[in-house]
Amino acid sequence: MSKMTTIIGALVLLLVGGAYWAAGRPESVGARNRPAQVDPVDAVLEQLNKKTRQLRSYQCQIEHKYVQPLLESQAIRKGVLYYMRSEGKSALRVNFETLQQEDEKEQKAVEQYIVLDGTLLNHRDRQFKGIWLVHIDYRMEEVKYYQLAEPEDPNKTMDVFELASKNLPMLGFTKTEELKKQFEVELIGQKNPEAGDFTQVRLKVKPNSVYKDDFLSIDFWIDKKVGLPAKVRATKIEPEPPNGDIEEIKFLKPKVNKDIDQKVFEFKIPKDFGEPEIKPLPEKGKQQPHGSGNSDR
Repeated sequence: MSKMTTIIGALVLLLVGGAYWAAGRPESVGARNRPAQVDPVDAVLEQLNKKTRQLRSYQCQIEHKYVQPLLESQAIRKGVLYYMRSEGKSALRVNFETLQQEDEKEQKAVEQYIVLDGTLLNHRDRQFKGIWLVHIDYRMEEVKYYQLAEPEDPNKTMDVFELASKNLPMLGFTKTEELKKQFEVELIGQKNPEAGDFTQVRLKVKPNSVYKDDFLSIDFWIDKKVGLPAKVRATKIEPEPPNGDIEEIKFLKPKVNKDIDQKVFEFKIPKDFGEPEIKPLPEKGKQQPHGSGNSDR
């Protein structure tokens, strides 16, 4: 239960208790014993948190749309997403297979993103510590390794979905405890009857949020049957608020907690590609602004 709900509950009990002692009426006992009303936002986030805690694996078709309103331009990439968590470690892979720009015909365009523990990487006997993002672009014939996190406290776990959300807006799959610290959270009513199977959650970035340099707001729609996000739409700061670029991700035909072969997260760099460009995190005290270390999308 959040601090806000706890405070509200305490105030209700104090007010009811004061009325009871002032009036001395027996019926006040029943009012005092009634449970505090649950905040609908807290209820939705708690259900989502419960579902994400139970998540061992997840795979789906993915559609990523990037819209630039000022340029009247958009690009749509389609592919598949794989996620697995086991024994305190997790891995995430997105394989984009096609690209469609404007009204042009959809074409093959292979681009891969793999987020995994650095111990699973191997390049010229170099040791990779912490969590890394591997970006393989077949059109550009290049590979880049981005360090997302330093080695963590062995008593804590760090999920790759949480780290990937700093580059792709997938906050609905991450821990929800921090959402109210970073965003103003509200539920949006659905006017379209066809949208009744979904719960829309709107996140407005707070002035002191770690996301303040990247996004204005993020909306995600929770599939009531699956209990996980089916779509995420983020409005970015750049290039010119409030007309920032819009990033939208759809998660289609999900498979939850079904077996996934660990070989899915293995990869090979084609021989005709150049050497990987390795980008570790800046030294402590020289941190870049949030989001500046993304994958050059």
